[in-house]
Amino acid sequence: MNTKKVFTIILNWNGLKDTIECIRSLEKVTYQAHTIIIIDNASADNSVNEINRQFPSYTLLINKLNLGFAEGNNVGIRYALDNGADYIFLLNNDTTVAPDIIDNLIASAQQHPKAGLLNPKIYFYNDPDRIWSAGGYWDDKAKYFEQFGEGELDKGQYDTVKPIEFAIGCAMFIPRAAIEKVGLLDKTFFLNYEEIDYCFRIKHAGLEVLYIPEAKVWHKISASFGGESSPLKVYYTFRNRLLWAKKHLSFLKRVSIHTSVYRIIFRQFVNH
Repeated sequence: MNTKKVFTIILNWNGLKDTIECIRSLEKVTYQAHTIIIIDNASADNSVNEINRQFPSYTLLINKLNLGFAEGNNVGIRYALDNGADYIFLLNNDTTVAPDIIDNLIASAQQHPKAGLLNPKIYFYNDPDRIWSAGGYWDDKAKYFEQFGEGELDKGQYDTVKPIEFAIGCAMFIPRAAIEKVGLLDKTFFLNYEEIDYCFRIKHAGLEVLYIPEAKVWHKISASFGGESSPLKVYYTFRNRLLWAKKHLSFLKRVSIHTSVYRIIFRQFVNH
């Protein structure tokens, strides 16, 4: 029996219904050495009271302010490391998981010792056989990050473990050794693109970002934002794309990113 300690961290912000469903899903996980940590990011609803009522045996850490996705999760990461975590699983509250997900992630991590971050196969929650992401890649023509398999029915066409350019942030499995080498998420991003930044840091440290098809997640897609096209989602996507470019790209490559962002913003302004 594998006794490596896995801490799953769920960040809640006014998402009580989704968080409860996520936790219920995690309660069916078959891996034994598994701890669930819930972080509340200063919710204004009744999340804290209700989570405490329904899950009194789980650790609930309460942030006095909304620290965003990055620093909110960092609170949980620090707690997990202090309590002996061997692996940390960052999981969005608007997801559900397969019962064997951690078994598969642990097995893959041990088969690939250079893996600094492992990303499951992710499906649409409302269309559970349709892939949302089989790993992320950079589309140089569009100057944008895209996802393999998005919108495709799963027929086994993405069933091979492979290195990817970035991991989808709704489900990231990270060995302790990678966090000790790379550090925590960059709170400057607040939310969105922090996972892309982290993947670049992982690879810069000589580690791999891997897509693991045997590990399966179903995602409601930007539920905490209010949807993919919500003003909050759009703002942080553009803002943080520029922050990421400044941090990781050469001057000439940054110019192309800035140009693409301004072109998209201009088109949206004209269309409205």
